[in-house]
Amino acid sequence: MKIAEKLKATTIDRHLAGVTIAFLGDSVTQGCFELYLKDGEIAPVFEQRSAYCQRVFDILATLYPRVPVHVINAGRSGDRACKGVHRLERDVLSHAPDLVVVCYGLNDCRRDEGSVATYENALREIFTAVQAKGCELIFMTPNMMNTTVSPHVTDPKFIRVAEDTMGRQNDGIFDAHLNAARALCAKMGVPVCDCYKIWQDMYRSGVNVTELLSNKINHPTREMHSLFAYELVKMMFEVE
Repeated sequence: MKIAEKLKATTIDRHLAGVTIAFLGDSVTQGCFELYLKDGEIAPVFEQRSAYCQRVFDILATLYPRVPVHVINAGRSGDRACKGVHRLERDVLSHAPDLVVVCYGLNDCRRDEGSVATYENALREIFTAVQAKGCELIFMTPNMMNTTVSPHVTDPKFIRVAEDTMGRQNDGIFDAHLNAARALCAKMGVPVCDCYKIWQDMYRSGVNVTELLSNKINHPTREMHSLFAYELVKMMFEVE
């Protein structure tokens, strides 16, 4: 990818500007982990320094210590692709990023009729706008949601949420959304960092993926954010 070429060029010529990578997504991108009750409402623990965006920065800063790497974390808890469309210019494109990483799906996955089409259309708008600006683009598929209700989930409110996400994970609704996203990427020439497939492979190999979620619902543990970061950096170095 061109981002790797720019990293190399900036190492050689320190007068060149650094690189800017923007991440657009939901609570996982933002860096949300455990859940707790606050005034009777469900609230997340925020820890952006542990999010995969920061881990990408850490890897690139290690590999290219002379290159200024700027990371824009435009993740928002509870966000969906259709909301990302409206804040794309303000939160991402206004920073003139060299690379934009888009990761949506967890909140977009709904049982409503037309949900897949809504998700696909929103992603199309985002991809079109990013490509029109001449930025490189990666669509990253999210992690799996819980496949069971973990025994660690004991509060009735959390149990209801876990039962709902488990249903959407196990009945194929989530897969239908991500399959539509992959098909769209193929049509528009958008590279896919398919982390969801890795989670599926682990699940089929007997890994308890529910216990790899910090909230036992849909937020990966801090350790599992390393998987996203590693796969993204690996893709940056791929030669077409």
